[in-house]
Amino acid sequence: MLQILLVTFPFFALVLAGFLAARRRLLPLEAIPGLNAFVLFFALPCMLYRFGSTTPIAQLLDLSVVGVYLLCALVMVALAIVLTKNARIRWNDAAFGALVAAFPNSGFMGVPLLVALLGQAAAGPVIVLILVDMVVTSSLCLALSRLDEGEGHGGQAMVVAARKALRGVATNPMPWAIGLGALASALQWQLPGPVEKTVWLLADAASPVALFTIGAVLARSQIQANHPMPVSDYLPVALMKLVLHPLLVLGAGSAAIALGVPLDRFALTVMVLTAALPSASNVSLLAERMGADNGRIARIILVSTAAAFLSFSAAVAWLT
Repeated sequence: MLQILLVTFPFFALVLAGFLAARRRLLPLEAIPGLNAFVLFFALPCMLYRFGSTTPIAQLLDLSVVGVYLLCALVMVALAIVLTKNARIRWNDAAFGALVAAFPNSGFMGVPLLVALLGQAAAGPVIVLILVDMVVTSSLCLALSRLDEGEGHGGQAMVVAARKALRGVATNPMPWAIGLGALASALQWQLPGPVEKTVWLLADAASPVALFTIGAVLARSQIQANHPMPVSDYLPVALMKLVLHPLLVLGAGSAAIALGVPLDRFALTVMVLTAALPSASNVSLLAERMGADNGRIARIILVSTAAAFLSFSAAVAWLT
């Protein structure tokens, strides 16, 4: 366990550093969008391209991983909405609560952390899971969040919202970086030397800046949405993310293997540890943009991130 903590500590320490820097105003809150833009549009796409281009294409097209993980994501979304939706928490807030219950911080935190723990082979499954969450889970929850609005009735409102969500995915550089990396892997093609070095330098910056930015985003969300709220509005969802989600993936993956599905045991370990990660920090920004209760979403992300230092390390010790 000590050896695992020695690996995980620097990752969570960078999150804490970003949180304290923003909280104490050493980092101006106005600078956080710039950091976020650097990570989202430059560093992280380069990191995902590098891992995608150096991962065997078969790992990036593993339908067993996609099927099992997608099933678990849909179950998590359904459970979170059923358990949290009430007179105060309507479709908009319930849908974003479901998104943070099902969407781990696999992009900003998961890829570098799991590669550090399990080696380069972990990158392939994590990249596949990022695509599932960005394309399907996020689009579904965004569509559900619009059911309170008058854009249409029932299915029509969901279709309109789903189209908007897919347009958002199309303008996000991360799926494109993964796709280009997969294409480069399939064709065994390399970037020209100087270009590759530039991309690799940006990729090296992704992990520390992304982790620092997570902390800064959480601090800003807490500062800007500091209103009283019952613990029952956010703690159960954080526990669902850290406990129920990985157990569900482990159970579904083990059942799939027992039924003869060609799911690799190592890939299943990566999937479970990805599910054990804290909630994705960028959901807070999305919730704010869509008019949801960002204070609640920020609390869920903050609690899950703080608790994950121990819960995630325990999951690693249990599975490896």
